[in-house]
Amino acid sequence: MIYFSTNKTSIPVSLKKATLEGLAPDGGLYVPSEIPRFSPEEIKLLEGASFNNIAFAIAKKFIGSDIPPDQLSDMIDTCYNFVTPLVQLNSNTFVEELFCGPTLAFKDYGARFLARLTGFFAAEEQKLITVLVATSGDTGSAVAYGFQGIANTRVVLLYPSGKVSPLQEQQLTTAGGNVHALEVEGDFDDCQRMVKEAFVDQNLKKSLTLTSANSINISRLIPQSFYYAWSSLQLKEQYGYSNPLFSVPSGNYGNLTAGVLAKRMGFPIGHFLAASNANDSVTRYIDNGRYEPRPTVTTLSTAMDVGNPSNFARLRYFFHNDHDSMTREITGIAVSDDETRATIRSVDDQFGYLMEPHTAVAFSALEQYRSTKKGDDSAGIVLSTAHPVKFLEAIEETLNKKIDIPLNLQELMNKKKSATLISSEYKELASFLNKLDK
Repeated sequence: MIYFSTNKTSIPVSLKKATLEGLAPDGGLYVPSEIPRFSPEEIKLLEGASFNNIAFAIAKKFIGSDIPPDQLSDMIDTCYNFVTPLVQLNSNTFVEELFCGPTLAFKDYGARFLARLTGFFAAEEQKLITVLVATSGDTGSAVAYGFQGIANTRVVLLYPSGKVSPLQEQQLTTAGGNVHALEVEGDFDDCQRMVKEAFVDQNLKKSLTLTSANSINISRLIPQSFYYAWSSLQLKEQYGYSNPLFSVPSGNYGNLTAGVLAKRMGFPIGHFLAASNANDSVTRYIDNGRYEPRPTVTTLSTAMDVGNPSNFARLRYFFHNDHDSMTREITGIAVSDDETRATIRSVDDQFGYLMEPHTAVAFSALEQYRSTKKGDDSAGIVLSTAHPVKFLEAIEETLNKKIDIPLNLQELMNKKKSATLISSEYKELASFLNKLDK
């Protein structure tokens, strides 16, 4: 399959090149020349299949003959050696727990697959690949652990100082080895801007082979479609519901874009809720058709604090830049911090279920949406993107009770942080990267 840029001025490339480049030379995001489709017969055959078999079927459609099937199958089995629970809260409300991987966040699904793909392609090319990543928390830790020890790769993580949780910071600054952490005096948008500047820096590209592990990388995005496909089929098989509504905590909009990708492939998915916090650029676009990014606002759901989400370009591409087409499939709902805290409390009271802020944003959005759709008993799946322990302070303050920390995480918190503090000036990032080989 061929991949080309959303900006349409770069030449089309293979999946290998799209993976190893991350961002297209014209600054656009790579998208497949066509979204592969599963026929109703193929979907039927996947009902009852394991998560890994569904993941293999999807990956093979995008990868084709670039990786031998037996090696691709092995990659998937080593990536997804953990469960993906679908927890029922009431008759038609479910939580898909995407935090059972090694870093307790949904980013493990994309980062682990991308790491193995990058390592495979880097070995073929006999190159040392520098993976450059901007993170608002969970991406960094997932990439750090996903790429840890992967041959022919090294990772440079940029994260906003003081704007990630203590556990997230420990995860992304203690990996060591081929992983380097940069603590940026700025916000996530600053980190993302610096990464984008590096990718179009021609002087830098002469000395380094750069790629990204953010969801701007198409090979980070594709595997995120796996859990949409899996849960939509599980819901039908286990509970008899078809075409569920997905409520998606949305920051950089890669997660939601992956869901749209899964639906386009033919999996039984109904509608999407783009659940945002006060950083509601896309929510406002869905409401009024005008995209007007604003400076990032700090909220309780920190990983969603993105003022100008990069994957919005891909999302618009999939809808042919047609606002009406997008709103038929996606409803945007912004959730305040007060509503987030109230949701954490009410879900704990009603169901005895512990939710961290991002999951609570998605749950609140689902409740608000349903309040406008009286009589609609469609199943709703809330994507739970992080384990509650990753946001202990916010949860303990909201519920006014202590939450137990698993022993392995207590040990992690005692590790020594290793990070380089830099300003949000691009020249400091360029200087650090240029010194890597010296």
